[in-house]
Amino acid sequence: MVQLKGVGKAFGDRVLLRDADLSVYASETLAIVGESGSGKSVLLKMVLGLMEADAGTILFKGQEVGDMDQAGLDQLRRQVGYVFQNDALFDSMTVLDNIGYAMREHTRATPEHIHERALECLQYVGLEPWRLEQFPSELSGGQRKRVGIARAVAIKPEIIFYDEPTQGLDPQSISRIALLIAGLQKQLRATSVIVTHDMRTAFTVADRVALLHDGRFDYHGTRREIAESDAEPVREFLGEALDELRELPFLSKAEALSESAASAES
Repeated sequence: MVQLKGVGKAFGDRVLLRDADLSVYASETLAIVGESGSGKSVLLKMVLGLMEADAGTILFKGQEVGDMDQAGLDQLRRQVGYVFQNDALFDSMTVLDNIGYAMREHTRATPEHIHERALECLQYVGLEPWRLEQFPSELSGGQRKRVGIARAVAIKPEIIFYDEPTQGLDPQSISRIALLIAGLQKQLRATSVIVTHDMRTAFTVADRVALLHDGRFDYHGTRREIAESDAEPVREFLGEALDELRELPFLSKAEALSESAASAES
């Protein structure tokens, strides 16, 4: 779905990516982890053509993003659902209008169809139908995140980008969002890329984990491979979480998530 070949990106003397290679495969969930400010979110924006790479090639479904005109970029973005770090809901709009925003902008869907799809998406994220008439200010942090996810999947994207989907949430809400992401992956069969600093979410939801270190993705693999890696950068980054994470790869994804949710409830 997405391929990076020798990608570089810098802001002045601050180098975020250097000769970076990475592939995202269809129908997988890939977690991208790394230090804060290392360039993980910038990477998502470059794939969408919102920022330009300084070097290298970014391919989306085999087409080079850097060569796309505005029509091509618009077509690309219609295939991508984006869950923003701070949920980015429009405070002046109801939940219904927030979820239906992309449908109104990019499709010819009728108001009746948008309402029906919004109800369907609320069901995906476990929120009651009556919340369609609420405003974001009336929702909790976890509920706002859920609405942001509902908005991202409303256009039936082929790939979903989650930019720090659990940031700022309490442990119980983090576990619920992780369960939600895993459930959506099973229902929608979309490709998912999750940028996250929460290691338990990454190692219970993702099929593969890629560590962005020193501007490159030299360390990537299955949850088991990363958790059991002896590479010094991996061990240093995982730090105190390493012992706990080493237990998770031996569980199925569903078992690990259930265990995480039960722990949060207790």
